[in-house]
Amino acid sequence: MKKHIEASHVRCINKGVKPENIFSTRLLEGEALIQKLVQNKELIKTAAPFLEHLYNFVRGSDFFVILNDAEGCILSVTGDEKILSEAHRFKMIPGAYMDEDSIGTNAMSMVITENTPVQISGQEHFIKAYHKWTCSAAPIKDTNGNIIGIIDLTGYSQNVHPHTLGMVVAAANAIERMLEVNNINSILTISKKHIESIFDSVSSGILTSDLSGNITSINKQVVKMFGYSEYEIKNMKVWSLIEHWNEVVDKLAARESFVDKDVNVKVKANKIQFTLTAYPIYNSEKEIIEIIHIFYELKKSRKLVGKILSGQAIYTFDKIIGRNEEFLKTIEYAKKIADSSSTILISGESGTGKEVFAQSIHNFSIRKEEPFIAVNCGAIPRTLIESELFGYEEGAFTGAKKGGNAGKFELADEGTIFLDEIGEMPIDMQIKLLRVIEEGVITRIGSHRQIPVNVRIIAATNKDLKKEVAEGNFRKDLYYRLNVLPIYLPPLRERADDIPLLFDYYMEKTSKRLNKRRVAISPEYLDYLKDHEWQGNIRELENVIELIVNTESVQPNFLGKKIKINHSAEANISLSLEQVEKQHIITVLNKSHGNVTAAAKILGVGRNTLYRKLEKYDIEGRSEIEQL
Repeated sequence: MKKHIEASHVRCINKGVKPENIFSTRLLEGEALIQKLVQNKELIKTAAPFLEHLYNFVRGSDFFVILNDAEGCILSVTGDEKILSEAHRFKMIPGAYMDEDSIGTNAMSMVITENTPVQISGQEHFIKAYHKWTCSAAPIKDTNGNIIGIIDLTGYSQNVHPHTLGMVVAAANAIERMLEVNNINSILTISKKHIESIFDSVSSGILTSDLSGNITSINKQVVKMFGYSEYEIKNMKVWSLIEHWNEVVDKLAARESFVDKDVNVKVKANKIQFTLTAYPIYNSEKEIIEIIHIFYELKKSRKLVGKILSGQAIYTFDKIIGRNEEFLKTIEYAKKIADSSSTILISGESGTGKEVFAQSIHNFSIRKEEPFIAVNCGAIPRTLIESELFGYEEGAFTGAKKGGNAGKFELADEGTIFLDEIGEMPIDMQIKLLRVIEEGVITRIGSHRQIPVNVRIIAATNKDLKKEVAEGNFRKDLYYRLNVLPIYLPPLRERADDIPLLFDYYMEKTSKRLNKRRVAISPEYLDYLKDHEWQGNIRELENVIELIVNTESVQPNFLGKKIKINHSAEANISLSLEQVEKQHIITVLNKSHGNVTAAAKILGVGRNTLYRKLEKYDIEGRSEIEQL
């Protein structure tokens, strides 16, 4: 074993690091992690394309790439699924420190102590759990030679190769150079050849021009994106490629930023939108002499936009309330089909929770980190539904947005689209939806270009679609395409045994939201609720509870009927709020075996308050409580 590794092992023993440890002893979470990421945002943003480039070299070989800060704290992790899931089990995640004190000898810790690129394999790791791995790490330094970050490439030990460290070192050097580019004072000192080598290592398209529109340099990715040869592009004017290029110049001249804007670019075959970020290059007098244009594929930026616009899926299966046996079977079935790419059709009456199930399925699937886009097909005017779903190009119709607009399917790419009230979709749109399901492509209004989309479709309806098919209101072929994985959500009246649980949950939620106290109900009223038809299902139950909380009373006509209670020959008895409260106190006292302190805690009131209630309702002694 090499001397510097042996010395590290000795230090680990002296520091009390245990070889049996699996997790780092230092892990940032919550606000502390957010602050750490914010502190290193420039490093993270600059390194991202190079890390992706490095990972692409080893993709499919069971490697993962780690970016650390100067102290060894993990900032980002990306890699192959198998080894990445194993790393996650060891909590090698953002926020975990990989320095010597926290997790013993490894390539990242050795970079910190030795200030040089290092490769560590097998038993050279101090932690036994890491013996199966080989790690190659290199420092990222600033212009003064100080370490500001670390890149690490980790794989299984049988895949160790000395060239691996060379790739990591090259990536670290490229990031250092790009960080220098971001510094205005250093841009002018970097040679043209060096800039071109950096440009060609970036996966985004990079083009520089002067203020007259002359293109001064491009990278290979621009050639791929635009379809022209390098010679053709360099003999063009940048304003002949980018529509409204003068807006870019005006923004930068006014010292304003031009970041992540969608622009039309005249490529060789057509006109395509890209996301553009532009940076000025200044001379020593702080005058703009050139502009750096960085082009990203619109698909990548759409994914982020889709997440923002969707509001994300917030419901998960553990938030669905119910103990009904058949309802629980439905939840388990939904979990089993969550990872399938097949379409799902959720049927059930209004108010049964179809979107809650759709969101829960999305969050239980491998697409959970991708967008969840919900579309109510019944709420969109017939004339707008096509543009809403599939988008449109600029000038497609009067009032079309400048630059065009992406549809819901584009925004949902790689994620899930939820088509609620699918039975309301017009027949002509049903044909186009069927084509999307069968071919996996969409075409914007005003365009002939097909855009591939990878979307999991979940549809929902409160109609009997078989009946709609028979009546000619819904296409039979689309019905069978959607109904691959059917889910039926029962109405509330078919799971009446869940009503007490649901009532308690929504009473707590509503009273907190309205800043009002909970209202007690009698067992008789609860039985009455269980017997109600609930045509509006859970939404109707929520409304009734909100009415009870707002009025701080239980009225028998809240559901349009009188309460029928059969203690003896009595019928149509209306209970007052005080009667309900008295009965509830007696019930709780009985359950507490007459213990006033315990009863007060259950009721959520002070003991003195409960004593006043006992006196008010003339409830005296344990014997009276028990015989009631």
